[in-house]
Amino acid sequence: MTGYIAEMRKLVGHRTLIQCAASVICIDDQGRLLLGKRSDNKMWGYSGGAVEIDERVEDCAKRELFEEMGVTAEELEFFYVNSGPEAHYIYPNGDEVSNFEIIYICRKWHGEPKSLDGEMEELRFLSCDEINLSEISPPIRHVVAAYIDKEKPKSI
Repeated sequence: MTGYIAEMRKLVGHRTLIQCAASVICIDDQGRLLLGKRSDNKMWGYSGGAVEIDERVEDCAKRELFEEMGVTAEELEFFYVNSGPEAHYIYPNGDEVSNFEIIYICRKWHGEPKSLDGEMEELRFLSCDEINLSEISPPIRHVVAAYIDKEKPKSI
């Protein structure tokens, strides 16, 4: 951990921090989500992380996508704000956060998916039907469920 959150942790230890974050659900041309198995909790998730001081949220989202998954976003489209009790999380190391997370969808990107910062052990493209929500990291499980629901064909 580096940056602002690391500095705050030196002051408050594991106590709850309000964390402003930006995240990206990256989609390939077959409509599959690029997910990574997190090295900390061994659960699947999309890319994302804390916004640094004076960093634009969109720039944070793009930075995190590149650092965690090795791809560069060409366009971002706003999708969701994740906040409240569902976004509260205690990391395996005991750090506690109340997330305020802005999530984007990225359908236009380039690069070869690979973990650059070690936060993801494995990267995989999964269709909505292949995703097991019980294997998604808890504070984003309902976000992934909302995306799947949004993408499901609506019956007439």
